[in-house]
Amino acid sequence: MVQGIFRIANGIPSHDTFARLFARINPQEFQTCFINWVKSINTLIKEDIVSIDGKALRHSFDTKNNKSMIHMVSAWLSSQKLVLGQVKVDDKSNEITAIPELLKVLCLKDCVVTIDAIGCQKEIVKQIVDQGGDYVITLKKNQGSLYDRVEELFKDAIKSKFQGFKHHEIRLSDQEHGREETRFCTTLSDVQHLIDPQGEWSKITSVGMINSMRKCNGKTTLKTRYFISCLPKNAKSLTQIVRSHWNVENQLHWTLDVAYKEDDCRIRTGYAAQNFSILRQISLNLLNQEKHLKKGIKRKRNLAGWDNEYLLEILTGVNQL
Repeated sequence: MVQGIFRIANGIPSHDTFARLFARINPQEFQTCFINWVKSINTLIKEDIVSIDGKALRHSFDTKNNKSMIHMVSAWLSSQKLVLGQVKVDDKSNEITAIPELLKVLCLKDCVVTIDAIGCQKEIVKQIVDQGGDYVITLKKNQGSLYDRVEELFKDAIKSKFQGFKHHEIRLSDQEHGREETRFCTTLSDVQHLIDPQGEWSKITSVGMINSMRKCNGKTTLKTRYFISCLPKNAKSLTQIVRSHWNVENQLHWTLDVAYKEDDCRIRTGYAAQNFSILRQISLNLLNQEKHLKKGIKRKRNLAGWDNEYLLEILTGVNQL
């Protein structure tokens, strides 16, 4: 029985007691405990992809007390379906200041860090390299001069039919749910002296361009995206890494919204919203590591509430059957 793990002399505390407890727990200390636990249950391997992305807790605001909604930045390891850590974005700041704090507590050696355009900052790129990691980061016009140089470089390379350029190309097609998408990926390497003549960006080994053509409901849309990377030129690898990055949306954020109803949660007293965000990620990590039951997260949560033996299996990692 689960009672064998932790005996409570006076029975299970009331709802109000739990509410007061999680409103008062120091979230930084709780987060440190969470990160240390995650480090103890996973082993990063070479070229593991660590995706960094932010998510707002939409109902954590409190108008009466002039409290804005909480925004968290998380690190997701898609190969093991694990949240490696998360930090809260300061109320008067944005993800640019939160990402370095999150990276600081992660082991990045030999891993590939992926971030969307808001993380395309010189200091963030340098921090990843200094911590022994590689990176693939989306480049948009928030880095105007770098974006313009990369865009012009690809135009020149295509115009010259890649004469004098080290490049790699691949074409991939997908068809699902009535949608057809074709992606043309091109990478150029040994170009740092052309796009970063002042050497302000750490270790830009290659740049990538992905042209996507999507056909859906009789409409065709075209989209061009650029990326900077410290990995060798390999168009196939780049497309796989870019697609893997969005697992943080599909496997983490979507699951928190659908299976945990995170966006509907009205918990907001004290530190409770931030601490409950950590609790959800602890729960999600435990459920993802349980491989015995081939069901979705929501089904696993329900069964854990109904079956103490299954709950014990999740908590201990030992099959009770």
